[in-house]
This record gives sequence, structure tokens and C-alpha cells, in this order.
Amino acid sequence: MRISYNWLKDFLKTDKTPEELSHILTDIGLEVENLEEVQGIPGGLEGLVIAEVLSCEQHPNADRLRVTSINIGKDEPLQVVCGAPNVAKGQKVIVAGAGVTVFPLEGEPFKIKKSKIRGELSEGMICAEDEIGLGKSHDGIMVLSADAEIGKAAKDYFNLQHDFVFEIGLTPNRSDAASHLGVARDIAAFLRKDLQLPEVATIPIDNKKNEIRVSIDDVNDCPRYSSITIEGVSVKESPEWLKERLLNIGVRPINNIVDITNYVLHELGQPLHAFDADKIVGKHILVKNLPGGAKFTTLDGVERELSSKDIMICDEEKALCIAGVFGGLSSGITETTNSVFLESAYFNAVSVRKTSKHHGLKTDASFRFERGTDPNITVFALQRAAKLIVEIAGGVVVGSISDIYPNPVEAFKVSVSYQNVKRLIGKAIPSEEIKSIIESLGIRILLDNGETLETEVPPYRVDVTREVDIIEEVLRIYGYNNIEIKQQIKASLNSSPKPDKELVQNQAADLLIGNGFHEILNNSLTKIAFADQPEQAVRILNPLSSDLDTMRQNLLFSGLEVISYNQKRKYPDLRLFEFGNIYFKTPEGYKENKHLSIFMTGNLNAEQWNNTDSKVSFFDLKGMVDGLLSRLNLQNFQTRDVDRADFSYGLTYFRGEQAFVNFGAVDKKALKLTDIQGDVFYADLSWDLILKAIRKNKIVYKEVSKFPSIRRDLAILVDKDVSFSSLKIIAEKTERKILREVNVFDVYQGDKLPEGKKSYALSFIFQDEEKTLTDKQIDSIVQKFILNFEKELKAEIRK
Repeated sequence: MRISYNWLKDFLKTDKTPEELSHILTDIGLEVENLEEVQGIPGGLEGLVIAEVLSCEQHPNADRLRVTSINIGKDEPLQVVCGAPNVAKGQKVIVAGAGVTVFPLEGEPFKIKKSKIRGELSEGMICAEDEIGLGKSHDGIMVLSADAEIGKAAKDYFNLQHDFVFEIGLTPNRSDAASHLGVARDIAAFLRKDLQLPEVATIPIDNKKNEIRVSIDDVNDCPRYSSITIEGVSVKESPEWLKERLLNIGVRPINNIVDITNYVLHELGQPLHAFDADKIVGKHILVKNLPGGAKFTTLDGVERELSSKDIMICDEEKALCIAGVFGGLSSGITETTNSVFLESAYFNAVSVRKTSKHHGLKTDASFRFERGTDPNITVFALQRAAKLIVEIAGGVVVGSISDIYPNPVEAFKVSVSYQNVKRLIGKAIPSEEIKSIIESLGIRILLDNGETLETEVPPYRVDVTREVDIIEEVLRIYGYNNIEIKQQIKASLNSSPKPDKELVQNQAADLLIGNGFHEILNNSLTKIAFADQPEQAVRILNPLSSDLDTMRQNLLFSGLEVISYNQKRKYPDLRLFEFGNIYFKTPEGYKENKHLSIFMTGNLNAEQWNNTDSKVSFFDLKGMVDGLLSRLNLQNFQTRDVDRADFSYGLTYFRGEQAFVNFGAVDKKALKLTDIQGDVFYADLSWDLILKAIRKNKIVYKEVSKFPSIRRDLAILVDKDVSFSSLKIIAEKTERKILREVNVFDVYQGDKLPEGKKSYALSFIFQDEEKTLTDKQIDSIVQKFILNFEKELKAEIRK
């Protein structure tokens, strides 16, 4: 939300600088995310001065140029060559001297330089409106009134004021601060100053004397509806001061009527809507619901299908506006509008929020209505807008203000104990200080019995309904920084479950980062096309878009989207990991599981003159997975080929019947779906199961063997469907005592092998803890391996 410094000073007389107010706002809960200096006119007319044309002679070498002598208030006049047809002796003009940068209405800024034009020296430029951003005219130079002071800065002559804009990160609960009035109210409370409200038109309220009558079907949807009619208006461009204020806070000016409604919205926080009164059939406004499925075209020209829950503003024939959200195309203000029907209402926040989400419309009005506006400011806002319309657009108010408010919103009654203020804040604040803060925030004190305050909170403070809320308000204005922090710290040590989840996760992350991986964090929302089991998908009721309508069931596609994004920006060599949750809907209820995903793609090493381009492979990923499990002391598990549709090939690690790691090459269909070039290797680790296994897994320390290990290699020919895990299981069953490792270092399939066969090259590591092994012992064990491979898998040993 953007707040103007100059605008704030209309409400509050203060000598605080923008930087000081920035610190104050942040301290009292309205965090200033950015402070920006803005100028209504680019360049702010810096360096331009008021001058007088002393002489104007025909250029000797050009028919359309004049050589002028210009008095800028200095000892020596300037000679300026000018091509404007209206330049003449005695005029007061605006001049940009050499070295001054000029900011034209169109095109890039440029610096004025001394130069010769057709042989005559020119030391500056006499300016036209569009050349300095003051208007659109380029018919000739800008001629000022005869009493303009020579040598005066142009920015002072035009009384240009630069402004500062605060970018405030408004939290959803602070709807009361969604305006300049609301922000000024908080600053006034902090500084203990009085607010100065803007001038308004004095118009009586009389529901029987109105040009257009109003009917409300359901006062729960629309508790209050205030309106007024103004005839004889002239719709045109807004004055400069109004356009400048709107532009400074990022609002595009449209015309004087619409600009005034936007001005009051940002000034007071009350949304207004202007209708062309002549287009209201039957001179009757009806606030009601229309049947679901009805069509309505909004101001942006889009035809929308209405919900039966939408609050609609209608006349006797048609819908005019989606209440609190967006106006209709057929009833808006145009250049031909002569009469304006002005609406200032208080709508049900929940209903407006649902309508806004249903239609995917976010407007300044819906932003405020769905958070809760002030039901007691509708008439004041109308009177303010009426005054501005009459002053700027002309016209007269017809009749009185219509104000339908059958059930006034009650103020919140809240009791506050001085003892609770001290207990929750942690400091004894004087009772007079507490009362002063409460009253400065617009909260009435009904009773003070010395121990408890009985207060009445105005309805616009929708976030202050309990004692603790008022105590928070006291602390906010008193200042968090004014609460001393005790130097003595008292703490107790509590036992915590093992393993420490955060510690284990950090250990895993540190290992991955140390091996060149980058951690990523993705949105838990994705699209249904990425779901593993669509029938168990957790769907979003009111998604922001079709690409964010489902809670993710895997970490694969969010990681692939990151890879695709980087590939398209010439970053193909990636090592990534993510800790995240996946979600399922089951007959037993919703389930949420934590997983760790690991991705590798591109080249293994960065391109260098002494490195060959080698791509990452399945074995690089396997080494990383095995290293991670080893770091977590998870070593006793079984292996089988992966059986999941998102893998082309790979392995599954499991303990008992629970698979806790799946890794391998990502299936080509998934890569095509995310527009990825090349292979991607992916590991999916069920983090919940890993933590559970660690909890049951005891770390056993033993002395490093004093005796050397021995390695033997075998080349084995087997059927192509035989996996390495099958060979490893047979080897481990054959020799349990001294076999330490079984590894595969080569796999070959090709035309040199029989049809349907493949060759594994295996290495076996043997070591005895008590003695040195002999070749005879090892050869005997290897022979047993060969016999069992031949017997169980019909393997052949290659020589």
C-alpha cells in the first residue's frame, strides 16, 4: 500500500521528516518496506529559470529561425537561437541554459549544450510545454504572464512540490490503516496529536427526499447503503493537483468523477462507486442476489457468470454493478454523463471475499471490503466526495443523502485489567499513560475503577475485540523498544525425542551442500496433471489459477520445473535437493508425509581445458544416495529394481516391506511434460521413514581392522532381466563373515554377447578382523560364489 507524505500532512501537523515517520510507522506495526521520493513532473523543472526576451532578430542564414537575447537575471544575457513561430521581444519565457537536463513529455531526457546553429551561437533553449513535461502543446514556446519574476526558478514559479511515498506492508488484520486517514490516526496516537479531518459538504440525511430511491433485499449482505445524486456535472480531465496525488500513489487518473471516488477511497478508506444516474431505469436501486449463471459484463469488457451468492446493485431492468468488487460496463461514467448517482455502502466482508475469489477480481474496493471497512464513515465519505465533485466538476446536489441503516453496527465493549496489562507486557506502565494511548487510538473509556477499564472500541477496528487486543495496541503505541530485556535468563532443560529432526535434516543438507548441491524450496500447490494418484489428490476449493489447484503428491515435478526454468536460461548443469511435504486424501482422512528429493543433470564437472565433458550418470546419483545413508548410519537394507512409472530405470532400497528410497533416471514422459532436454537423475527419500529407522538404529563403534582387505573381480554373464541386487543377495548369503562389500563397476550389453544376455563386472572386498587372509581362503569363497551364481541364476563366468 502506497501512502503519500504530503497527503498525510493534510491530516496531521508535524515537522517529522519522511525518514523519521518511516521509523515511527515501522515501530508501531505499519512496516515501511520502501521510502521513495517522487516528482509529479519528471526532473522537477530542475535548472529551468524564468527569463525575458530582450530582442528577437531574423536568423541571417535560416528563414524559420530567430536569434534572441535572453535576460535570465544575471549580468550578461544569453544568446539563444529559437525556431518557435510565436517568439517575440518582451515575452516572459522559460529557459534551459547550457548543462541543464530537459525531460520532455515523450522521448528520452537530454542535456542542453552550447552550440552553433547555422553559424550563430546558441547558449540555451526557450522551452515549449511538452519539452519540459508541463503540457501537451508544441505549437510554440510557453509564454508566461507579464508579472513573472525574471531569474526565478521555474519549479518555484509553478509551486511544484516533490513528495515522498511510503510503501507499507499492510497485514490483513489492519484494514483500518488501509488509507491516509488510518495511517495518520496511528501516527497521531504515537505523537499524541490531534487529527485534522478534511472539509466536507453539509448535506442533510432524509430518505424521503431523494431523486433515486434504494431497496435492500438482505440487510445481512448490505447492512448500510448511503447515496446521493448530483446533477449538471461536467466530466473532463482532473486538475493537476488531483492527478498528481493519484499518480504518486500509483493510481492512473481517468476522469474527474472517477478520480474523486478513487481519491476519497485512498484518503478515507471508504470505497465509493459512481453511476450514470440517467442510465438507472425506474430511478430505483435494488441491492439483491441474481440467479446463479446469469451473465454480467464488467467495466473491463469481460462477460462473467454470476453466482447466486453475489451481491448485485441493480435497477428495475438490469444489473449495474457487482457490489464491493467491480462496476458494470453499461452504467459507468462517460464523457456524456450529466448526472451522477454516488454510492457509499458497507457490505458483508465474507460475501465480498467469496465474490472476489469466485470471479478472480482483485480491486482496491474489494481489498478493503473483504477485510472490513468502517460502517460509520459512509455518509462522511459521501459528503467529502460531493464537495469535491461540485468544486471540480460543477453540478448541484439534488435532494438529500439517502442512508439506509436499519441495524447499526454496535461498538465492541471490552474490559481491560491494569494487572493484565503489566503481566502480558512485562512492564508496569503508568495508568495515565495507558489511558492516554487507548483514547488516542479512538477507543472510548467508559469507566475506570482503579483496577479495570471499561472501553468501547469503534467498529472500524475489526481486529480489536478482546482484552489482549487492547493490550497489544497499548504495547504497539508505547513502543516495543521501550520494554527492557532482562539480563538474567531463566531456562529449564527438557528431554526431547530422539533423533533430533532438525539436527538430522541439517546433517543431510550440509553433506549435500558440501558436495555441490543447492537447496530449493517450491510451492506445495501444483496442477492435477502432476498428481501420481488423482483420485487421492487434495484439491483447492478456490484456486488462484488452474496451475495451482492441487496439493502436490510428489517432489518430482516441482524439481523438474526448476530444472526446466534454469535450462532455458543457459544453466544446464544442476545439482539440487529439496525437503518438502506431499499430500494425499484417503478414506481415513488427509495424510501428509515429508520427503527429500535429489536431482542431478547436465555435466559432472564444470567445463575446463583439462576436463572432458562427462555427463552425470546413475552411478553418480547412487554414490550420493549411498553416501547420505552412510552419513545417517543406515546400512542394513535390501535392494531391488525400481517399480515406479516416473523412473525409466533405477533401484529401490527397502527394509522389511517398506521402501524408503527410490532413485534412478526420470522417465522420458515426465521430462517431455516439463520441457527438459537431456537426462535427469532423481532420488526420492521418504524422510519420515528414514527418521523412524534412525530412531531404531543403534550406532555401533568398533576398532578399525589391523589386517588388510583383499579384492577379487568376476565377469558374469546372466539373463538381461537379472539385476545386480540378485547377485549381491546371493553373494551375501554365501559368505556372511568376511565379505565386506559387493560392487558393480561395469555393465555391458551388445552384439558381442548372446541374444538376451548381459555382462556384469563385480568386485568383492574381503577382510577378517582377526587375521590376514590367504589366497587359498579367498579362492575357495569365490568358487562358492560361482557355483551359487550358476545354480540359482544359470550364470556363466567370463574369462
